[in-house]
Parts: sequence; structure tokens; C-alpha cells
Amino acid sequence: MAVLERVQGRVDAQAAEPGGAGGARRAAVLGLLFAGLATVVWSGSFVTARALADSVPPIQHAFWRWIVALVAVAPFAARAAWRQRALLREHIRFLLLASLLGVTVYNTLVNQAGISTTAGNMGMIMAASPVVMALYERLGGVRLGARRVVGMLIACAGVLLLVSKGSLAMDFTTGDLWMLAAALSFASYSALLRRKPAEIEGLAFLFTTFVLGALMLSPVYVASLVVQGGFEATPATVSPLLYVGVLSSALAFFAWNKAISLIGAARAGVVYYLQPVCVALLSFLVLGEPTGPMQLLCMTLILGGVVLGAARASK
Repeated sequence: MAVLERVQGRVDAQAAEPGGAGGARRAAVLGLLFAGLATVVWSGSFVTARALADSVPPIQHAFWRWIVALVAVAPFAARAAWRQRALLREHIRFLLLASLLGVTVYNTLVNQAGISTTAGNMGMIMAASPVVMALYERLGGVRLGARRVVGMLIACAGVLLLVSKGSLAMDFTTGDLWMLAAALSFASYSALLRRKPAEIEGLAFLFTTFVLGALMLSPVYVASLVVQGGFEATPATVSPLLYVGVLSSALAFFAWNKAISLIGAARAGVVYYLQPVCVALLSFLVLGEPTGPMQLLCMTLILGGVVLGAARASK
């Protein structure tokens, strides 16, 4: 992460120079690469959520994910957070909301969904979150245009067809509904990132949201221990938790936050469309989950719709 911060700093300096169009282009490319890195790494989170569904309660999964993430980022970020502590206190409401949406709620919902739906479905439903990001842009005064509206309708049709299994009765599974809620939470978090005060350093923001998110999870974690009991620490449970803590949390959230700051939620969302493909491949290779004609049709609708929906309006 420290290396990524230095690369970002050099690109920002180049873009700020007179005639820095080349730097701006490099910043756009870097933003897309950050978004791609986060998307690929996050794809594994849905597989681990499904794999741990029977052995680790969702709340405990989420709590230890963020404890591991805190340990991973502390050597790089704790000093920056301490240096900016006065600034962080000044923006504590923003930080609390970002922590609630992106840390406490989103991943807990994903873990809950993994109990009763497949990893492939989870990835495809999450692919619709850029549509919600575009809706937030519209509420912020950005004109979407007919192309975006049509794309969003196609993507939403794909999601509804997926979660209803092609039935007009709309027989959703509980896990599908949990994932729809997770998609809304993630889209809200991504839209909120555009309001992050520029003076707050990326690592300080990351560390602070991890701390606040873990603190908000603590009471329900204790309740889960009392009601459900703990889980057995074995390689089969610890290894996935290390993956989601170090890679899917520390690395991927850092990369995604950088992507949003460079290119915005809508453009970063375009890269996010690769996630269903990555999740489907991983779930097949790791979990043996089949991908049938219905899933392929829904994937086509969702990917086509969100790509069309996030396209820039013609000037």
C-alpha cells in the first residue's frame, strides 16, 4: 500500500503541473487499474463468504475480517491517522457514516447472504451496484441521458430475473435479498466517497474507517458469541479470514478508494462489471458451483445493462 501511495503521489504531481494533460491521462489509467485490482480481489470475498457459511457465523466472520485488516494496515496507516487526528475528529460524522456503510454493514450482509445463495449469484447481484451509483449521480444533478436509463432498466431486469429464477412469482431466496441490500450499501458507500475531504490522507481514512467499523461491530459480535458460540480456529477457517482481512479489506478497499478519488464512482463501476465473471470462475474452480443457461442469460443482461448505463452521456 505504501508503494501504491507513492505512485499515486507522483501522478498527482504530474497532473498538477502546467500542461499536465499527460498526467491526467495517467491518473485515469491508474484509477482504472486500482478499480480492476479491487474488483478481482473482492471476487474472492464472495467465494470465502460461501465457503465459511457453515463454519463461521456471519457477524464473527465480519468482525475478525476487520481485526485482521487493522493489523495489516496499522504499520502503514496508524501514524498518518494520529498526525491527522484533529482533522479526523472534525469530520467524524462523515467517517462514521462511511464506516457504517462500507465496513460494518456491507460485508456483514455479504456474509449473511452466503448462507443461502450461491457465490455466483452473489457476484451477479453485486454487479448491479453501479446502477445505484449512477442513480446517486442523477440525484446530485448529473443528467443520465436515455442511454444510461435504458442500461439501468436492462441491468435491473437481469437482477430480477436472476433472484426470481425466471418466475413471475418473484420467489426470492433470503440470500438474494441480503445481497440486494449489500449492493445498495456498497453503492451508497462508493457515492459517499466523492464527498471525502481532500485533506484527509487515504491511509488515514482507511485506518479510521476500519477502527470505527470494527467498534460498531463489537456489540453484535459479543451477542453472536453468547448466542451462537465461537468457531474452531483451523486452517480451513483461518486462511479465508486472512485472505479477506489482508487482501479483500486492506488492499482492495485502499485500491477502490483511490479509484473513486481518481475517476469517480461511475467510471470505477465500469470495471466492477468484471466481478460476476471472476466470481463465476472462482466459484466453479473452488466450490464446484455450476453455471447454467439462466445464470449466463442473467450475466449477459446485467453486464450489458450496467456497461450501457454507466456510459458517458454524449455532449
